[in-house]
Amino acid sequence: MSSVPTDLLPHPIVQAPMAGGVSVPQLAAAVSEAGGLGFLAAGYKTADGMYQEIKQLRGLTSRPFGVNLFLPQPETADPAAVGVYAHQLAGEAGWYETELGDPDSGRDDGYDAKLAVLLDNPVPAVSFHFGVPAREALDSLRRVGTYTLVTATTAEEARAVERAGADAVIAQGVEAGGHQGTHRDVPETDGSGVGLLSLVAQVRESVGIPVVAAGGIMRGGQIAAVLAAGASAAQLGTAFLATHESGAHALHKQALTNPLYVRTELTRAFSGRPARGLVNRFLREHGPYAPAAYPDVHHLTAPLRKAAARAGDAQGMALWAGQGHRMARELPAGQLVEVLAAELATARAALSTGGAR
Repeated sequence: MSSVPTDLLPHPIVQAPMAGGVSVPQLAAAVSEAGGLGFLAAGYKTADGMYQEIKQLRGLTSRPFGVNLFLPQPETADPAAVGVYAHQLAGEAGWYETELGDPDSGRDDGYDAKLAVLLDNPVPAVSFHFGVPAREALDSLRRVGTYTLVTATTAEEARAVERAGADAVIAQGVEAGGHQGTHRDVPETDGSGVGLLSLVAQVRESVGIPVVAAGGIMRGGQIAAVLAAGASAAQLGTAFLATHESGAHALHKQALTNPLYVRTELTRAFSGRPARGLVNRFLREHGPYAPAAYPDVHHLTAPLRKAAARAGDAQGMALWAGQGHRMARELPAGQLVEVLAAELATARAALSTGGAR
């Protein structure tokens, strides 16, 4: 069974790239310094903004790290449906005293420019979300020494990742917080995602490249479980969202363990693509009516989300979180890696001796 190179991550722990200001250089550096693999999220940033964060991160650690890119999205949205949703959100704009964003603000997230920066200034690892990059892009990154990973949510998607020439596949279970990395946005399949342990087993039997498991993982024992199922490493997002170095808004961090938020749900309310977040007022009121229109809806609601954060109103924010959010621990990120590694060692020892913990 192939595995992720240990020089990238001494501990099989990957910090998920969380766009929107969460995965700041300080977080990635702390994770990498502790023996995990820290990641920057280039999504929603300019190419220069990404480059500046890479430079900052390199000043904080000499350890390997990664950068995540969003793939350009096809023009499949129905403008009329987006217009209807904008009309529905007019009350929100009035409440927060802001304007709705322009849904036609771009579909490619500056992908080509960011890829060019990463080829000119190579980083140890690059991962991709929302599709499969062209083989030429993956080959070019490999030539400059970059390890590539691509998200998949089904065994079929994982096979496409392997055919394209990626070094590893990130198997993302339906439990994961934030956006599901499906390769095609098909509304008819909403809510039909595969649980992580089943997905890892299916992907492991479908591809020969290493598998990184992602989705709802909060404890070292869960890391042991996905490794036993065939994964080479585990990717954790929500677990690191609550850490001291995370760039998440204070209200977002507090909401993870706030009894007011009892569950998570996949919704299109904030971005037009299925993403898992804590159920709040905005999600309840608008989720059932949000069209399949990414990134149009993301651009449309961006000013609303920012205004809600400025107003200290968590009920209007996108509180992305995985199903294990109640298990979040407010620790320094490096300490969290150490705790997870210790829990993993304990769980593995129990498994090897036939004991239970």
